[in-house]
Amino acid sequence: MSFKQAKEIVERLEFSELALRKSFKDINTSTKTLTESSTSLEKSLEKQKQVLTQIPKMNAKLTVLKSLIMINIGFIIGIFVGKFLL
Repeated sequence: MSFKQAKEIVERLEFSELALRKSFKDINTSTKTLTESSTSLEKSLEKQKQVLTQIPKMNAKLTVLKSLIMINIGFIIGIFVGKFLL
């Protein structure tokens, strides 16, 4: 083996080492991001569950509110009819 071949092998090993270090760094970064995203996913799922449990309650409140508004509108119309017809 000549000195030139040995030098090329050493350069290839150095490039391989740099590539491996970058790969390990990328893997660590992606692992951290994955764990952070999984916790945020769990939080968002909990919020979605809370919203889904609130929807039926809000629907009931809205129907009560609509009926109260209709009663008030009917009362106001009745007052006008009573005032102008009598």
